[in-house]
Amino acid sequence: MENKFKMIRKEIMELYTIKDVLRWMITKLNSSNVCYGQGTDNSFDEAVYILFSTIRLPTDIPEVFLSSRLTTSERKKISEKLSLRMFKRIPSAYLTKKIWFCGHEFFVDKRVFIPRSPISELIDDSFKSIVDIKPKKILDLCTGSGCIAISCAYAFEESEIDASDISIKALEVARKNVTLHSFSKRINLIQSDLFKDVPSKQYDLIITNPPYVDCKTLKFLPKEYRAEPSISLKACENGLKFIKIILKHAPYFLSEKGVLLCEVGKNIINLINLFPEVDFEIMNLKNKGNGVFCIKKEQLSKNQHFF
Repeated sequence: MENKFKMIRKEIMELYTIKDVLRWMITKLNSSNVCYGQGTDNSFDEAVYILFSTIRLPTDIPEVFLSSRLTTSERKKISEKLSLRMFKRIPSAYLTKKIWFCGHEFFVDKRVFIPRSPISELIDDSFKSIVDIKPKKILDLCTGSGCIAISCAYAFEESEIDASDISIKALEVARKNVTLHSFSKRINLIQSDLFKDVPSKQYDLIITNPPYVDCKTLKFLPKEYRAEPSISLKACENGLKFIKIILKHAPYFLSEKGVLLCEVGKNIINLINLFPEVDFEIMNLKNKGNGVFCIKKEQLSKNQHFF
């Protein structure tokens, strides 16, 4: 492993400009076994992400800057991060400590799941296809880094938001992000095992991206995904363990016209097969499939005996 790191450092020292290093990084990533999907989905974006975060420049700099020469120190830092990405398969978001969600930058590290939820598409659209009115009280259940709660705070300026997670470490990251985005007065962070310690409020909207990777699948995930906290991924019972609990308790925390919005990924098929009588509304998303559903309080209450 040490020899591989040295080889990468030696190669990068033969290059000088941003564009040359960027081209070389793309080639290296293309020849490696890295897996994408945690913020980027191709070698070009991955290389841009690592390089520009390392030299602390925005990715949309004028083209003329691409001919700028990198310092020796900068090239060493880039080679180190690229080596960790290629040979140890550490996700780039953990290397740069940054990720973007709904157009906003967030701090992330190994304490949290890397934000990439398709729910971002619905937030960008202000949940127009889901709620009839602007939600004033929102709960982000299993908040992780806090990205969904914070993005909702931007989208709904008059909303009050509670964001809960079972992990103290995740809440530390969420608190950092809430502070960075100046939402400490509007977002209340709560340590809770699902609804256990959530205030007895009537929320207009409950959003949740709970763990839903079934135990068997988890073992065969790419190394990058297994670098994320297992507590944020693992769910037995065909990936539905926590979702069933959420469905059972959600109506007691929703206002009369309240809505539950939940990401379940490919397990949407398992969910429909398990509860064929329940009228789940599957979100038709443009970019990331159909792994998100919503259900109104009325439907949840009506079907409680199934959950």
